[in-house]
Amino acid sequence: MITKEVYKRHLIERHGEQVQAKLENASVGIAGLGGLGSNIALALARLGIRRLILVDFDCVELSNVNRQAYFLKHIGMPKTIALNTLIKEVNPFVEVVLHHKRVTRENALSLFEDLDVLVEAFDEPASKAALIETMLIRSKIPLVAASGMAGSLSSNTIVTTKMRERFYLCGDKRTDSQDVNGLMVPRVLVAASHQANMVLRLLLGEKTV
Repeated sequence: MITKEVYKRHLIERHGEQVQAKLENASVGIAGLGGLGSNIALALARLGIRRLILVDFDCVELSNVNRQAYFLKHIGMPKTIALNTLIKEVNPFVEVVLHHKRVTRENALSLFEDLDVLVEAFDEPASKAALIETMLIRSKIPLVAASGMAGSLSSNTIVTTKMRERFYLCGDKRTDSQDVNGLMVPRVLVAASHQANMVLRLLLGEKTV
């Protein structure tokens, strides 16, 4: 059985003691647990983030499996519960806080407080806009969002851009799933990796201009 101390030593060997000290004290929120959020959560869990706050109101459907982290056995389960089971399989020592509910302008601040970084990972434009507008106006938490990763275009069109102080946007900023051949796993994973890497850079205090 892998103990917490053994797992910690493994991460220190991979990342170095100074880096891991920052990660194991970090708290990250993820709003939306679809193709972006589910894969970002697993990436952060593998890094050894101390605490993840995961929020989504939806349940896993067959249509999700082509690009999201879930398996067929998860169909019908709340995404929060299904993702938590996956996280525990890769790093059982992450503290995971689950909220099976829709994010609104009214509850965003209370759901995502006491964080180092917040990730916006919604598919639905209205929820995306509500969260971004609320947090940029009423919070000082750095926000990493995404827009434009559909289809099978070049991966090189997906970039991370600093839009304003504390606000970073990952994607090509234009490609909608209705404009091309839908949301396909390669580019979704590229965008998710951009977001996870931006979170990592923020937590490590790297220059992010």
